[in-house]
Amino acid sequence: MATIAVFNQKGGVGKTTTSLNIAAALAMLERNPLAIDLDPQAHLTHSLGVDQATSIGISSFFKDERSLLDLIQYRPSGLRVIPSHTDLSKIDALSGKTRNVATKLREGLSEHLARENAPIIIDCCPMLGILSLNAIISADKVLIPVSADFLSMQGVQRVVALLDVLHARFGREFDFAILLTRFDSRRKLSYTTYDKLKERYGEKVCDTRIMENVSLAESPAFGRDVFAHSPGSQGARDYFSLTHELLEKGFFD
Repeated sequence: MATIAVFNQKGGVGKTTTSLNIAAALAMLERNPLAIDLDPQAHLTHSLGVDQATSIGISSFFKDERSLLDLIQYRPSGLRVIPSHTDLSKIDALSGKTRNVATKLREGLSEHLARENAPIIIDCCPMLGILSLNAIISADKVLIPVSADFLSMQGVQRVVALLDVLHARFGREFDFAILLTRFDSRRKLSYTTYDKLKERYGEKVCDTRIMENVSLAESPAFGRDVFAHSPGSQGARDYFSLTHELLEKGFFD
């Protein structure tokens, strides 16, 4: 199974919502996923009901050389998570000039989790820095959530350009898929955005579109994924359909 980085430099596109609910869907399908919260805002950690005050997070891996295996927490849903903490924001300043710092997570995953045949979902920091580079360089593939609005194309273009730069730097292809989120069937702009993305990126654009849905916005406040919060909702149906689509396309292989 692959390591997937969920990344977009544009905020408000459903990055954490996508990380949370794909991981939850994979857990429902008994794929034993591991979610890694690599965002200092710790939204994924909060969304899973993890108490930061009593948790040792991913920052301990970067600062204290803790094994990733020691940091895994198990949630009632069956989902495993390595939580984040606000002190993760210090990693850029502390490690910015350290040799090979951008490949640290990749090396840690290879050393500690290489034997697992389970998908790893990394919720990335929206800022392009040491943390985001660690996530993308660690990943086999990148999932780019894009909201159905006018500026979405620019966000995708920036991410794809970054992947091209990393390809030149590290000599390997970074496969990616584009997911349209916050899709409102009442707005012509949603369809126009989808059509433009398909025209430019073709099969890289997921067929599944994530509709605007109140349950997706509500569930993190209860520390639950959308399947636990509202299993019959449109949001639950969309993310379950998306996960099946990605599995059928071999995105997690």
